[in-house]
Amino acid sequence: MSGTLRRPLGTLIAAVVTLAAVLVPTVSSAESSSGAGHHGRDRATPATPATVVIDGKRMRQARIGLDRGDPALSTAVKSLTERADSWLGQGPWTVTDKPKPAPSGDPHDYLSQAPYWWPSQPKTADNPWGCPYVQRDGERNPEVDTGTDRPDIGKVFNSTTTLSLAWYYTGKKKYAEHAAEILRTWFVTPATRMNPNLNHGQFIPCKYDGRAIGIIDFSQQYTSVLDALAILDTGAPGWTRSDRDGMRAWNEDFLDWLVNSPFGKQESAAQNNHGTFMDMLVAGLALATGDRDLARTLVLDSRTKRIDPQIAADGSQPQELARTRSWHYSIFDLVAYTRLAAIGRQVGVNLWAYQGPQGQSLFKAVDYLLPAATGAAPWPHPELEFYRYAASDVVRAAADAGDARARAAVPRLEAPPGGDLWPLRPAAEQLDSIAG
Repeated sequence: MSGTLRRPLGTLIAAVVTLAAVLVPTVSSAESSSGAGHHGRDRATPATPATVVIDGKRMRQARIGLDRGDPALSTAVKSLTERADSWLGQGPWTVTDKPKPAPSGDPHDYLSQAPYWWPSQPKTADNPWGCPYVQRDGERNPEVDTGTDRPDIGKVFNSTTTLSLAWYYTGKKKYAEHAAEILRTWFVTPATRMNPNLNHGQFIPCKYDGRAIGIIDFSQQYTSVLDALAILDTGAPGWTRSDRDGMRAWNEDFLDWLVNSPFGKQESAAQNNHGTFMDMLVAGLALATGDRDLARTLVLDSRTKRIDPQIAADGSQPQELARTRSWHYSIFDLVAYTRLAAIGRQVGVNLWAYQGPQGQSLFKAVDYLLPAATGAAPWPHPELEFYRYAASDVVRAAADAGDARARAAVPRLEAPPGGDLWPLRPAAEQLDSIAG
């Protein structure tokens, strides 16, 4: 990721977006009043979204299958719409409504707190934080969910991903319109938008105002938002041209910060799941904003930069096994790998086919999980809270990529809570909830 990106005009576009929203009609004003996301004839010929990770062609095929009455897809859509309905009464959220701004003093700067760091002293008037803070790996400090932006950004990511998918498969405009409102409020509207940086991610009271590893707050899920944007761009009611331009500008500015900032360079150098997710995020943003060369370079480099040192000959991931949540983090890292492989597919790189000098590969890494994922054997490493279903998506990804052992394991996987959405969004998501 060497070099400096050309500085985009994100700030200018963001400043005029409110006026543009008034002057530019919605992309699909006709659909907005029709009560459906597509014209009637479009139900038979759905658009193919230019998604970054999910295969847009497979989404289109699923829509066609749904319209033809496929019972399995109908079941999946029922689970999807139940989730989407739960978001309709929530949000939008904004980075500017936290009780105190980030250490910069700018309320538009994102702020989160390190999840596994705890006060070591009683909180007093002279020591209100209880400093110094000490690390307790895998044990989440509940105070990180109050007073920062981390809980709200998780809601932004999850809601817009679910709502955009629900619109695509049902055509109901309420889903698209709410997704658009949530995205517009957090990223585009000048009064409420987030600045495109993570200078204050995962701060530690009395120690650091922000840390490079705070980038994981975005890198673990933001590529799903890129796919949501691509889905809305197929003609969603309530999604305006100025919304689209504003999001593109924000993404360009964010990509510039990730590539060129000290925190971005430090996170790129990480040799565990943080580095894998960083590659995935930057490659996804590069593809979404038109820099296919950068996306391709990142996927190619990940073979020797990530797979060779991070995956052992037997498929284990030693750095992740050293964690107190070894099952979670082994899967977590593979979510990034499988999504990076999906990006690679779009730029002509088959990451699944790569084998390192000791036989390391993504297939071996997934196969290492199969005994525990299928319930055939217990997980033999430390894990504070084991969820068998957490591995389901990465096993499905390997099976789709041609792994015979993973394909044979699919019928024995445990379905995640709330139903299996793989048929509708065939790309691995993190199915168990824990902060990075």
